[in-house]
Amino acid sequence: MIQDILKDAEKRMKKAVEKFKDELAGLRTGRASTGLVENIKVEYYGAEMPLKQIATISTPEPSQILIQTWDQNAVPAIEKALQEANLGANPQTEGNIIRLILPPMTEERRKELVKVIGKMAEEARIAIRNIRRDDKEAIEDLKNEGISEDEIKKALEKLQKITDKYIKEINQLAEAKEKEILSI
Repeated sequence: MIQDILKDAEKRMKKAVEKFKDELAGLRTGRASTGLVENIKVEYYGAEMPLKQIATISTPEPSQILIQTWDQNAVPAIEKALQEANLGANPQTEGNIIRLILPPMTEERRKELVKVIGKMAEEARIAIRNIRRDDKEAIEDLKNEGISEDEIKKALEKLQKITDKYIKEINQLAEAKEKEILSI
């Protein structure tokens, strides 16, 4: 029973870290990256869909993202979504092809991005702490089911080690992304 709670906690914390990695991939560094736009939500026939599901995305040049839509009718919705995403680049449309030319990053924009990374990292750490809190309560509730104090104490220590491991991973990812942005 305790093992199930700990496995569940680890699985949920891993998902929180993966979500954080995906968010970091969407941040603009010096080079154009498909990760910058592929998860932008586009209003398409009444449903919100990630851009990668309605278009082909490529980076033909280091400062350019090329988006080729499969449906000509989706172009205005994609343009709107790209402008709302506040990427610092205006979409240029030629038929069903949309180009995003990314300007070089300014020092001010880099510092802004570092703050955004800090905020995203804190949200990810909070998500992990919330998982720990929920599972800590679940483990402590096992006292009523006849599980010894020692077993509960050991389980809580394991839970804390798992939590520390994933918080450390988030900190390392955030630090690496900050260095990447500031070294451009």
